[in-house]
Amino acid sequence: MNLELFQSIQRRCFLQQSGCGLGSVALANLMAGQRSFAADNETPSLAPQAPHHQPTAKNVIFLFMAGAPSQLDLFDPKPEMQRLHGQPVPESFLKGLTDSLIKGSARVMASPRKFSRHGQSGMDFSDYLPRLATCADDLCMLRAMHTDVANHDPAQLLMQCGVPRFGLPSMGSWVTYGLGSESQELPGFIVLLSNNGPGDIAGTALWDNAFLPSTYRGVTFRSEGDPILHLASPPGFTRDEQRERLTVINDLNRTRQETQPDPEISSRIAAYELAFRMQAAAPDLVSFSNETKETLENYGIGDPKQDTFARNCLLARRMVERGVRFVQLYHYTWDDHSNLNDRLKMNCGKTDRPAAALIQDLKQRGLLDDTLVIWGGEFGRTPMNEVRRGNSPGAEGRDHHADAFTMLMAGGGVKGGQIIGETDELGYHPTKDPMHVNDLQATILHALGLDHERLTFRHQGRDHRLTDVAGQVISKAFG
Repeated sequence: MNLELFQSIQRRCFLQQSGCGLGSVALANLMAGQRSFAADNETPSLAPQAPHHQPTAKNVIFLFMAGAPSQLDLFDPKPEMQRLHGQPVPESFLKGLTDSLIKGSARVMASPRKFSRHGQSGMDFSDYLPRLATCADDLCMLRAMHTDVANHDPAQLLMQCGVPRFGLPSMGSWVTYGLGSESQELPGFIVLLSNNGPGDIAGTALWDNAFLPSTYRGVTFRSEGDPILHLASPPGFTRDEQRERLTVINDLNRTRQETQPDPEISSRIAAYELAFRMQAAAPDLVSFSNETKETLENYGIGDPKQDTFARNCLLARRMVERGVRFVQLYHYTWDDHSNLNDRLKMNCGKTDRPAAALIQDLKQRGLLDDTLVIWGGEFGRTPMNEVRRGNSPGAEGRDHHADAFTMLMAGGGVKGGQIIGETDELGYHPTKDPMHVNDLQATILHALGLDHERLTFRHQGRDHRLTDVAGQVISKAFG
């Protein structure tokens, strides 16, 4: 046992065994909600916690489009690309580019899509996103986002965990660690998946708690059937029998904790208790029997082309209604190296209607003011076509692009109807208001009332945070 771990256990034992003095002070602080955000030995809890400052949002719904949608074909029209279509990309745009394959096939590929302006803001949208376009005046479009890497897994990890490597807590885990949850029957951080088959996604690391207590890990839900496999009681067990069984298990865990203080034991007890409450709450959550026919039609539920993502969007609304702090939807894959036009049509057909319905539904119910909705992927796509996977007319695609892409935000105090950031005439480099992924994370935390520099957790001798050593709040997003 190393010295640091030994000293940590000593501190835990001392605080736990102190019936008065520091032990009672620690208990009083926890009861008052005055939480230490840098403590590595506190009892994990999903009880609501006080934010650092006045929040503009209480909840987050992140619609993560894994695989990277093409900003040039959805949000950022470039007339100059029409003029240069099929011609070699000017050398000025290729400076610093190290990918020889891209350089070897660097010919401009104009978007095959048609764009039009929407809302009082005149925001540009592709004809593949007609429903989302109706939300223009509720949306803040971030057109000059950039990231550090152009490979899926590390870029997704950077977007969700703050750095492009495995082993760090996800954004939802940080948020629930910092603020807890207002739901007593559901987890504070829930993950919903929809996909078109195998795709590029970094897996459970994207919603992992890493070194934070396991209480803050994202819980994956299914949109149909049992929300969580094996959640229901075994056949023949009544709820009273299940309660008695759970009480015995938790008593054994508490006895163990008396001799071996460990926050993970507390996490285990809390998980058992939450699972017991979820047995009653979760089936009602996924039942849409009390939703109107109009609501179901607005989301597209029942349409086989978009049913899974549509159900997940409606579930997300029902979750924030019930106090869930952070809901993450993953739809993949948008990795369109070939057949860009057809694949964009497919993915937009699955997601456009439900995403717009979610924003409109939240707004109609008065929930959008308190709920921050985010739409986007891990990076963007190149303005040139890619030939590695076929280059026949109509089957072209675009490669990964880390230097410039677009994301959307709505609600939660964000000012809608505005575009922040600009890119050059080929959409290759930001030319105004460049925003890094860590800036977006700092902004999300800021909306929730959290200072990204103060939300820390001490691990292995270092204070870690979601934004690592970077990040600035995008203040323009709030008007």
